[in-house]
Amino acid sequence: MTTTQARTEPQHAQEADPHAGPTAAAAEGHHGGHGPHGYSAQKDAHLKRLRRIEGQIRGLQRMVDEDVYCIDVLTQVSASTKALQSFALSLLEEHLRHCVAAAAEEGGTELDAKVAEATAAISRLLRS
Repeated sequence: MTTTQARTEPQHAQEADPHAGPTAAAAEGHHGGHGPHGYSAQKDAHLKRLRRIEGQIRGLQRMVDEDVYCIDVLTQVSASTKALQSFALSLLEEHLRHCVAAAAEEGGTELDAKVAEATAAISRLLRS
């Protein structure tokens, strides 16, 4: 399989299944290349926050390993879920302020594409 095939096949799979995860192209940042994204100014803070969430998930693993009471594990699951949702909303806000706002200044089809992207992201967040 060529590199091009590896990049295009997941896109076709996502078109067939709208509930599939991000495509390889999306993961590589094809929606704006490798330039600064809306979250770039807060990158260090975001990474710190993600490391904290990662620690919560590791805590869940330890809790299960140590046979902690079910309700206590569920409480930690809820806290971890809320932390991820909060992080996602923060990224969404930055996307709207940076990427969508920049597209609005440019106008044309780019604005429509960015609004559609944001709408799809909101839809995925609501389903999770």
